[in-house]
Amino acid sequence: MLNKAKFLVPVLAGMFLMQSCQDKVKKGEFTQGEGSLEYMIFSKGKDGKYEPKENPALDTTIIGQVLTMQQVVKNDKDSVLFSTYTSKQPAMALMNAAPYKGSLEGALLMLKPGDSAVFKISADTLFTKSYQQPLPPFIKKGSKLTFHIVAEKLQSKEQAMAEQQKMQEEKMKEMQAHAEKQIAVDDENIQKYLKEQNLTAQKTPSGLYYIITQKGTGPTPKPGQIVAVNYRGTTFDGKEFDSSAKTGVPFEFQIGQGMVIRGWDEGIALLNKGAKATLLIPSTLAYGQQGAGANIPADASLRFEVELVDIK
Repeated sequence: MLNKAKFLVPVLAGMFLMQSCQDKVKKGEFTQGEGSLEYMIFSKGKDGKYEPKENPALDTTIIGQVLTMQQVVKNDKDSVLFSTYTSKQPAMALMNAAPYKGSLEGALLMLKPGDSAVFKISADTLFTKSYQQPLPPFIKKGSKLTFHIVAEKLQSKEQAMAEQQKMQEEKMKEMQAHAEKQIAVDDENIQKYLKEQNLTAQKTPSGLYYIITQKGTGPTPKPGQIVAVNYRGTTFDGKEFDSSAKTGVPFEFQIGQGMVIRGWDEGIALLNKGAKATLLIPSTLAYGQQGAGANIPADASLRFEVELVDIK
């Protein structure tokens, strides 16, 4: 929960199909491709309607170009794993030769800009052969993932990199503007919480509030040192979202290296060995506008009960 790194399924985006296409998806009218691949591909006609694309072939001439897509990926329970409509940013995929029969890479080579498609592929095969990663625990072994795709445009790598950099810069500006406004909101919420809970806390210049509940001994940890921490994290309504008690061992990380949320890097650095504290972390120092999973909503300030067990 505390790690900043999040699992992201590569090469993803989202789509909308015409009603006729949606009906076909519901009926399961897929074409069996090579390997585990099942597919439906639709091309937009001159009348604006989508029609099934008959006998699509792999276009190897587009290898080396970059496909910009919108896509939604679902598991075998029809739950959304990722959507570019949610992330508000299209995905870009470098077109590569199909590494094996029925690969996702090969499936993408069947698309042209303007096409819509639905691909089903074995999750085990996808992660083993394409992503070269272990199957994540939240994806069932032996199941299939469903990719809903709208192919928007093909570009050279140079054009795609320039466009991606521009999108990232715009996204950063939006996030910074939101964070600047959110700082005041978070501070007001934390002060209200302190009053309701009859707590007195100290505040750092960044907006982190902390309460030392047990003093420790010795020096505080320096950037780069490994620390071991027992913790319990809750939202301000008291709902627990994570705890070291679940594993039975303290959580270890290298302090000051961006391995955890900023509020932890700053808050744990205030403690010495054996110290216990309550950290009230504003959303701008936690998971921000994105939130984290189902239990930490966007713009949520968090409460952590922490104990610095060891400094290594």
